[in-house]
Amino acid sequence: MKNNWLPLLVTLAIQAMVSMALLTVPVMATVVALALGVSATLTGVYVGIAYLGAILASLASGSAVARFGAIRVSQAGLLLCAIGLAVCALSSLKAMVLGAFLIGLGYGPITPASSHLLALTTPAHRMALVFSVKQTGVPLGGMLAGALVPGLVLLGGWQATLFVVAAANVVCAIASQPLRAGLDADRQPDRSLAFGNLLQPLHLVLSQRALARLAAFSFVFSAMQLSLSTYLVTYLQEALDYGLVKAGLALSVAQIGGIVGRVAWGYVSDRWLGARRALALLAGLMALSTLATALLNAQVPPVLVFTLLVVFGASAIGWNGVYLSEVARRAPPGMASMATGGTLAVTFFGTVLGPALFGALAGLGGGYRAGFAALAVPTALCFLSLIRKERSTREPPTP
Repeated sequence: MKNNWLPLLVTLAIQAMVSMALLTVPVMATVVALALGVSATLTGVYVGIAYLGAILASLASGSAVARFGAIRVSQAGLLLCAIGLAVCALSSLKAMVLGAFLIGLGYGPITPASSHLLALTTPAHRMALVFSVKQTGVPLGGMLAGALVPGLVLLGGWQATLFVVAAANVVCAIASQPLRAGLDADRQPDRSLAFGNLLQPLHLVLSQRALARLAAFSFVFSAMQLSLSTYLVTYLQEALDYGLVKAGLALSVAQIGGIVGRVAWGYVSDRWLGARRALALLAGLMALSTLATALLNAQVPPVLVFTLLVVFGASAIGWNGVYLSEVARRAPPGMASMATGGTLAVTFFGTVLGPALFGALAGLGGGYRAGFAALAVPTALCFLSLIRKERSTREPPTP
């Protein structure tokens, strides 16, 4: 099992589909907002509602994965995302709220489920790289959303686009069924799903200082990542006068940076830096990139904008694999999915508050520029904290 790449390929595909589902509405936010008669700044509220669902699902994922298996839980997540997208197509604010929550419920358990599979099948010396490759599914899904959704909207409208993405999630769920028996062989059908178990992952994280610190950093990093993915298209349309297709392409470029970054950072972490130093470098790049993005204007050549977005994406979207591999490494034996679920509850809380606060700041008159500039403050503090800890501990690279 140690050299079996099948779990990696399966979890990568599933992660890409749910990520595309989550970002489909934000990518076409200006069109949807016009149809519903609301401001596009409410996109942050939509994302926040989705991640409230994701928080609940991630907390329940440890017990669910143990009882039903990682593949079955992932299939359920894909189907919930599909249902949520279909509900959003009903074209009302209430439907959007319900649809966002259902998409979040589907999105939440995917990473803990994949961490369970990969922790069992990955050698320790490849942990960061394999987890980083798997986590490229998130920017890959975002890249697909940025590249395909604008064109689908122009061809068939925003509601038809939602149904197309929903169908893709259903197909992925069906395609993974033949793998279920082999990859879910360790499931425990008698495992309890009591409501009280929801707090066990958080208790595990808070009881261990290393996991708690990682969760705190992920709170800030996830706020940065989702604010970039949620508002970049709208920001480029309004501040740089980009059309929907060009702005969607820019988002895809940032996501490509994230894909390359996740693999590269995983390799660098495993080979040279270790997780803490890699995360410190990532935090510094995020702070610089978000400040540079806030300073963009219509006179900046597109090639420079796209180059900046590659760097921004490589850091703000590229950190997850290093982080998740370190969570799995720090978790007690056999508890990778529970530790991941607990830390992701904190991570997802950052995605709830980050885009919502970003949108509130933009809506109150600060504009999207102020939102991107404000993000530099907490990421710079994370950088300083990681550097200070590094100097005091001189942590060696992860073996």
